Amino acid sequence: MKPLHFVLRYARAYSRVLVITIASMVLLVGGGLIIPWIIENLLTTLQSGDVSDQMLRDVSRLSLIAMGIFLLRAVFSFTQNYCAHIAGWGVVADVRKFIYERMQRFKLRFYEDKQTGQLMTRVMDDTGKFEDMIAHAVPNLLVSAVTLLGVITVLMIFNWQLALLSLIPIPFVILFMRGFAKYVRPAFRLRQAELANINAVLADNITGIRDIKAFTREEEEALRFNRGIERHRRLSLKAIKMMSAFEPLVDLASSAGTLIVIYFGGRLVVNESLTVPVLVAFFLYLSQLYAPVRTMSISWEHVQEALASADRLTELVDEEPEVNDAPGALQLTERARGELVFRNVTFGYKNGITVLEHIDLEIPAKSVVALVGPSGVGKSTLVSLIPRFYDVSNGAVMLDGKDIKTITLESLRRQVSIVLQDVFLFHGTVRDNILFGRPDATDEEVIAAAKAANAHEFVTAMPDGYDTLVGERGVKLSGGQKQRISIARALLKDAPVLILDEATSSIDTETEVLIQQALERLMAGRTTIIIAHRLSTIRGADQIVVLDGKHIAERGTHAALMTRHGLYARLTGAQNRLDRGESSSTS
Repeated sequence: MKPLHFVLRYARAYSRVLVITIASMVLLVGGGLIIPWIIENLLTTLQSGDVSDQMLRDVSRLSLIAMGIFLLRAVFSFTQNYCAHIAGWGVVADVRKFIYERMQRFKLRFYEDKQTGQLMTRVMDDTGKFEDMIAHAVPNLLVSAVTLLGVITVLMIFNWQLALLSLIPIPFVILFMRGFAKYVRPAFRLRQAELANINAVLADNITGIRDIKAFTREEEEALRFNRGIERHRRLSLKAIKMMSAFEPLVDLASSAGTLIVIYFGGRLVVNESLTVPVLVAFFLYLSQLYAPVRTMSISWEHVQEALASADRLTELVDEEPEVNDAPGALQLTERARGELVFRNVTFGYKNGITVLEHIDLEIPAKSVVALVGPSGVGKSTLVSLIPRFYDVSNGAVMLDGKDIKTITLESLRRQVSIVLQDVFLFHGTVRDNILFGRPDATDEEVIAAAKAANAHEFVTAMPDGYDTLVGERGVKLSGGQKQRISIARALLKDAPVLILDEATSSIDTETEVLIQQALERLMAGRTTIIIAHRLSTIRGADQIVVLDGKHIAERGTHAALMTRHGLYARLTGAQNRLDRGESSSTS
């Protein structure tokens, strides 16, 4: 029942529209039930004797009634169909918005374990099944149920013995539906899971098409994609095979009911217990009795698909965000000074592996602190604790004397700008990507930020200037250009705390100079934490913190650390030797 409750929770918002839908459906069914009665009356009138004016008037009256019913049925059919789609697409839109908003609050580790294509399938394809269910399957099931009740009532009035005989197959159909639901829904769930895997492969391959071409992996990746398509085809056919077996059973049950009426109805007419017009009307109503049963079998398939999708979506809904606002969290309304303190901070992942242990660190406002150390010692993890991408396991991170857990996430993250080594740009214009730092900024402010980031010159040289599309992930720009756009974005945000992943690695010397100049402007008057890979770039830092083995191994200025001949001095010496080797090989 959990997947069904999930769908109904969102359908309640459209209860008024659904009431109109149901009312239109009932009136539509009612109109359909009158038509066989009109035919029965017509046959009775035509059999009543010689042609007379009264007979012609009766035929005309029945024709007008039939015409009015057909017109009303057209109105009710439109109303039912349109209102059902309003509710269906409304539920789809609401669920998609809810799932997306909830996913934005999930911990970063959630995304590290998932592929983009799989999540896209859940948000878009799985939710789309609800429209089929609400706009088509459920209305058809309700129309069928109302039709069944109406037809059974009329048949009972005509001849209750024959009516009861015609109902013999119905319980078997209901048992079939219950039995098939047990096997069909898991089959549809497996099919949707495989579709998610296909989308994941497709998303990866489209994003990594350059690498695929560079390593001549076209055939292997095509084979991997084709295998997924084949698995999806087999699973689809397995589910359809079950439903295909179900529908002939329903048809067989319907045929059995018709045979019963032919045999026993014919005998009643022969024995003069039933008139021919009534038997004809009985057969017309009988078609309305079994047609809904067939419709219900098809609609049941869509319901099972939708519930299988709801099953998968409830997994996302049940995923609890790891980082939340504390009750009564403080909203920062003013610009922070930028003083940061790590007080006995320990952090570990849920698998029990600790990355940082007992970190004590004070970063004065507007100072520059560099984090150095071997790969994998937790430099990126440490700075990720500042905007609460992760929460500490023990201890506290303080901003201006306040535990960041007591500050709302939104107002905390407004105080932090981040420039990463691996820059992510959104598919849009250069202006859109700079405005991502502050959407309400003016064009003059955007240009000023670009100039400060040394980006204005290359942007204006492009054919469309600031309206140039950068492509997915900024594919149309060079690494240095993307880096300067990200710096302009951070400048525009103008946050008091700045986190820098080394922004000049793997970039040519001329571009490095431009980026370094832009970074110096960006760092001015801000508390800056630099994750340093090239140690030559952080010699002027107010404080250099050396991480090793989950702890702070050393701290101090460049000059002080070099005199200690510790880890920092060894790392600096190794990098100097590497740089000299590169220089000599280049010369």
